[in-house]
Amino acid sequence: MGAFWHISIIVFILLSGESNANPAAPRQSQFDVNHRKPLQTFRPYNIAHRGSNGEIPEETTPAYLRAIEEGADFIESDILATKDGHLICFHDVTLDATTDIANRTEFSNRKRTYEVERQNMTGWFVVDFTLRELKSLRVKQRYNFRDQQYNGKYQIITFDEYILIALYANRVVGIYPELKNPIFINQHIKWSDGKKFEDKFVETLLKYGYKGEYMSEDWLNQPLFIQSFAPSSLIYMSNMTNSPKVFLIDDTTVRTQDTNQSYYEITSDGYLAFIRKYVVGIGPWKDTVVPPINNYLGPPTDLVARAHALNLQVHPYTFRNENVYLHFDFHQDPYLEYEYWLGEIGVDGLFTDFTGTLHRFQGGTTLYPKNENNAEALLQKITYMLKDSGY
Repeated sequence: MGAFWHISIIVFILLSGESNANPAAPRQSQFDVNHRKPLQTFRPYNIAHRGSNGEIPEETTPAYLRAIEEGADFIESDILATKDGHLICFHDVTLDATTDIANRTEFSNRKRTYEVERQNMTGWFVVDFTLRELKSLRVKQRYNFRDQQYNGKYQIITFDEYILIALYANRVVGIYPELKNPIFINQHIKWSDGKKFEDKFVETLLKYGYKGEYMSEDWLNQPLFIQSFAPSSLIYMSNMTNSPKVFLIDDTTVRTQDTNQSYYEITSDGYLAFIRKYVVGIGPWKDTVVPPINNYLGPPTDLVARAHALNLQVHPYTFRNENVYLHFDFHQDPYLEYEYWLGEIGVDGLFTDFTGTLHRFQGGTTLYPKNENNAEALLQKITYMLKDSGY
């Protein structure tokens, strides 16, 4: 626990958790990026989904610190905007599921119904609260079958605070922020300078020195993947930053929130060839890559092979330890699930709620492709790279 508390002290001194203003960006030299243990790039990435949220309430400072302590390569977050235009780390557009908002009588009249992704939704919406008001709330564990002892102890944090947690770690830790529900945010939040949610999101990253193409020196010093389910937002942001981007892909029944395209349209060969001009990878829900049948694994689709043939990484979501999330093939053993996805399917990174489990598995295992599909995909990928280089 030593590293956890070392980082905790630094971050809490820097951020003063009750502050309602975003901290000014420290000078780049303060991060001393050249003297920290570098990011590992020799094996698939361990992406801490909302921090180590299998143990600690999601998207909080302690959840991210625990993930770093447990070996995360990247800490992942969802970014939304407050009523007064601050960017925060929070997954849902409503506060109901993971805060104590329902018990706060002073906010009882703030419940609203809005249209979100073509459906009406009722609750207490993030966009109706200022940062000061949101900082007064306390978060709780999303699932009642997980540890409840931390409920009511931690605050919602800002995008700036999340970034500083990574930058002040004692090794290089990447960030993996998602531009969350940009259509909804841009409808409800108007910045005085006329800029959009996407502009504010990228400006924050640039302020802290995040830049550079995938695997460039700048990127290796401050690793970053920008993610979104909205392809038009990814294309828009590609004109502002060359940092690598990942296109998230939802269930087969869900259409894109901005372009209203079906799953089958956005996973077609033609669309993948188009979107690869703007992104370095895709992030599909894992059950669309290997669709289950009666909670057993069905035949894998060819999505990973087709993505790899276009030199696109594949980072599926979300891996969880609990039996309710493990298909019967894995016999209640999350290690067997990781072995399957890393060894058989051959993905390039995994979003996990349990960073420590994945880290321990990778630390004791060396995996190689075990089937002809992976070997064929690798050959296709090399061929495509050579073609891109003019050979």
